[in-house]
Amino acid sequence: MKIAAAQTAVTKDLSENAAVIKQLLCDAASKGVRLVSFCEGALSGYSKAQIADPDAWLSFDWRTHEEELRRIGELCGKLGIYAVVGGAHMLSTTSRPHNSLYVLSAAGELLTRYDKRFLSNSEVNDWYTPGTDPIIFEADGYRFGCAICIESQFPEVFSEYERLAADVVLFSSYGIPEHFQVALRAHAGLNCLWISASTPAQKAAKGPAGIIGPDGKWSATCAASATSCYTVAVLDRDDPAYDVPLQKARPWRKRARSGDIYRERIVNDPRSMNRKEY
Repeated sequence: MKIAAAQTAVTKDLSENAAVIKQLLCDAASKGVRLVSFCEGALSGYSKAQIADPDAWLSFDWRTHEEELRRIGELCGKLGIYAVVGGAHMLSTTSRPHNSLYVLSAAGELLTRYDKRFLSNSEVNDWYTPGTDPIIFEADGYRFGCAICIESQFPEVFSEYERLAADVVLFSSYGIPEHFQVALRAHAGLNCLWISASTPAQKAAKGPAGIIGPDGKWSATCAASATSCYTVAVLDRDDPAYDVPLQKARPWRKRARSGDIYRERIVNDPRSMNRKEY
């Protein structure tokens, strides 16, 4: 399965953002890509950047946001491609929105939505309402989870997705600075997951969009330039390059975490007969 991490320019103009997203989806689908993930706020814009202050949510054009999201979904249905699009989600006219990722299926439907759970201090106090649950969705036999921005600094987000049997975590951020990159590579290697990391083009100089393999190494990256583009990697559980992380390390670590292998060893080891068991 081919997936792509997008690096698109994000503006204050919802229709312009949508046009860039749709153009990229068309190009990716023509090359056999089945899923493209876009950055945090790719459609709506992001707080403190395109959304200048918290009060701007009160006058935000939610109707256009919904219409453009629907059109992107319709295009996904025509192209037969999945899209994971960053955008705010309105709760009510008096509440701060969620910072969300909309998962649009290859049939053109809204499959699910991920709401960012771990917020920064300024986000939770001024900008967004936190979400509550992880999400898992399936496409072409692979299981995907989602994470956003500062969640790269919370290992439990990624270990939880490993326990939920995710193959890939789609990570969307408004910038991927070096310490995010280090953390993402560690999460991929420790949990034997692919991580697809998307970012806006205007932040690419600090870290471009890319895809990390389950061995913790970058397998594909965009150029570190302020242009809209995407990079592609192939998900293949039988790839010999990932034999150790996927076929050996991940199942062994799952057994090790359960503790059974250690209890079995103590019971079957004659030297443990005189030891007190705990």
